[in-house]
Amino acid sequence: MLARAVVDALHQAGHESSLVVTPQNRFGRQAAEYLATWLTDVGLTGDGRPVHQVISLRYPSYAVRHPQHVCWHHHTMREYYDQWPLFSAPLSWKGRIKERIRQRLVRAADRYFLTRHVKRLFALSRTVQQRLQQWGGIPSEVLYPPPPPRAYRCDEYGDYIFAVSRLTPLKRMDLIVHALGAPSASGIKCVIAGEGGEAGPLKELIAHYNLASRVRLLGRIDDDELVAHLARCRAVCFPPFDEDYGFVTVEAFAARKPVITCLDSGGAAELVDASNGLVCEPSPSSLADAMRQLMDDRALAERLGEAGHAVAGCLTWDATVRKLVIV
Repeated sequence: MLARAVVDALHQAGHESSLVVTPQNRFGRQAAEYLATWLTDVGLTGDGRPVHQVISLRYPSYAVRHPQHVCWHHHTMREYYDQWPLFSAPLSWKGRIKERIRQRLVRAADRYFLTRHVKRLFALSRTVQQRLQQWGGIPSEVLYPPPPPRAYRCDEYGDYIFAVSRLTPLKRMDLIVHALGAPSASGIKCVIAGEGGEAGPLKELIAHYNLASRVRLLGRIDDDELVAHLARCRAVCFPPFDEDYGFVTVEAFAARKPVITCLDSGGAAELVDASNGLVCEPSPSSLADAMRQLMDDRALAERLGEAGHAVAGCLTWDATVRKLVIV
């Protein structure tokens, strides 16, 4: 989504641009990924004209070679960085040794490519910036992405909380359901959109708390449905763990809706404060109290949403392109 948005923004700014998907292999063949990307020829267009600049976004794309290379860094291979304890815990001792070697090689490759291989390095958020500094001492400049270009609107501050995300453990959609099962969230409705491996467990959790009448799981939705729910909901709840950035926050702001997130939600919480949303402890009771506060006070939700809209308005693709393009 970010890559397509960058290409569209470059077109709007008068640049010729296209999306190149770099080679990727299955897990365990990271060296082949980096090598194949490094060998990818991006010097000429399909009709033989020179490419003036490359913008890369995530591993292994920043291994591509070009003299005018800007990296807008989304994330490294997180299993070898901040997610290493979770990733390595179930491994056998032999597996842990093998992956530790791969980890060191990947970190060395990343440090080389991100310090010697690019002319400018931007981080998607302060969270990503801090990871680069912590694991590699790699300096970068934060460049927050604007919301993806959609026809955002605000129709009303309705009677439900909206949540949208891939349904994976790190997104913590189960925390929302646990919160809705708390006494202080009694009667609050919620619509959850997205697909992923946690759909089954979420259905079981909804049944456990007897929430079928108040919580809907929509599965995958298209852009029009997303915009419609953002337009009609009271607030958006997005409580991931240590998110890289999270477009959900700025998309909610673009629709004039306040955001409920958590103190440990990483990039998702960086733009949220008491003026435009609620940042709470990552616990069901704290999340439930935040939902109750906004559902009981429509005027508060509207006031916070307007402030969030002002934040989203400061993030523009025109300004982003001026940062990314080397003059």
